[in-house]
Amino acid sequence: MIGQHFHGPLRRTAVAVALAAASAGAISGTAQAAPDEDEPRYSAGAPGSGDEYFPFAGNGGYDVLHYDLALRYTPPANPAVLAGQLRGVATITLRAKQDLKSLNLDLRGLGVTSVRDDGKDAKWSQVQDDANRIWELTIGLRPKLKAGRTTTIAVEYSGSTGRPLDTSGALYGWVTSADGAMVVNEPEGAATWYPVNDDPEDKATYTFRITVPAGKTAVANGLPVGRPATKAGWTTWTWKASDPMASYLSTASVGDFALSYDVGPRGLPIINAIDAGVTGAALDQTKASLALQPKMIAFLEGVFRRYPFEAFGAIVDDDGVDYALETQTRPVYSLVADDASVVHELAHQWFGDAVSASDWQDIWLNEGWATYVEWLWAEHQGTATMSGQFADAVAYLDANNRWALNIADPGRGNLFEAQVYFRGAAALHALRVKIGDAAFFAGARSWLSRYNDSTATTEDFEEVMEKASGRQLDAFFDDWLREGDRPTMP
Repeated sequence: MIGQHFHGPLRRTAVAVALAAASAGAISGTAQAAPDEDEPRYSAGAPGSGDEYFPFAGNGGYDVLHYDLALRYTPPANPAVLAGQLRGVATITLRAKQDLKSLNLDLRGLGVTSVRDDGKDAKWSQVQDDANRIWELTIGLRPKLKAGRTTTIAVEYSGSTGRPLDTSGALYGWVTSADGAMVVNEPEGAATWYPVNDDPEDKATYTFRITVPAGKTAVANGLPVGRPATKAGWTTWTWKASDPMASYLSTASVGDFALSYDVGPRGLPIINAIDAGVTGAALDQTKASLALQPKMIAFLEGVFRRYPFEAFGAIVDDDGVDYALETQTRPVYSLVADDASVVHELAHQWFGDAVSASDWQDIWLNEGWATYVEWLWAEHQGTATMSGQFADAVAYLDANNRWALNIADPGRGNLFEAQVYFRGAAALHALRVKIGDAAFFAGARSWLSRYNDSTATTEDFEEVMEKASGRQLDAFFDDWLREGDRPTMP
């Protein structure tokens, strides 16, 4: 099988060299004692995950177990100037995967004021290199941390918030809005609002304690803990996400939200937040589509397996982001949520959130499946046929030779191009036709079960489908995903 990438020492070394070059202007914190004599036994955690597209996002040497984020946010004083103020204390519980003398976290555009390791002041330095997209916080560990042991790192930080851009020029991360902020992190925007191991492979649980001016509402992943508490003109909203979550799926959005509540299968809590700026036809459409969430969940549970998380819902804001995102348990929608976008983001709770792509090159596993679920839902509702939707996708891909993109490795600049969505969905339908409904859906359920709360690759998916069907599928996957020609039609 092809498409694998090397994430070993050579790549790690390249990342370390680049970071060293960028660190000439680093800001440093508290000094520490000299190294012990057994220093060679311990090493620094890698300052990057080794991802092909985002080598400096994420870090090596440890697994985060839990983030406890205490945030205090002041929205823009002047709605015409979209700049807010964010202060935070991130308390991060982690376990070493190797003997560590130091480790890195990702943090972009916010300044660190103190770091504590297991309650004691720690040495730290911070690099902010926008040109090379290197935003690193390096923390010295005293005592050093043996593999398998845990520690708690507390980072205090603050700064101004704006409207950061990803590599394609799209808004992402902590996006300041006129009445608060919309938080949409994909692919590596979590570092714009908290220190993080911003790697999809390092999933963790979360607690959010978000303090905002009284009258504002803060909405995050998971479920609320108690009632919001107001004191001296500020209200603290606490949310807890008990299911492991990739950092790009976290959110802590702030605004003039009205909360509403619904119930899904087996009493599943559904919490929706709609901003006061969503009005008229957009509001009517949003309410109608969100009302379908219980029915959509029941349908997808029947096709695949039980909904994987403790809650669901939506955040809908008039934020100017202009896209929806599958933030775990509570997807985010810009201005309006329609039927197709709601079922698409719901599908991601299985395909993308519960089972995440190990590397960003495998994004088609998320977007192809979510698009295919749109087709399944439309067929179920009687608004379209599967054959018609497949034909429409093929016609789109035929135009202007859109088959040329290798969607199993599309390149950083093409992660969210329409070809990834439509060719991915078309490939899934072609696979279904090739191996039959029974093997196809059995394979999908096996995929979701085997890699639940984890990550996987295109090669892993191919292996699961080969086992489900009892057939060799190398040539099919090459034809439909990796080659630049029009594939063989089913």
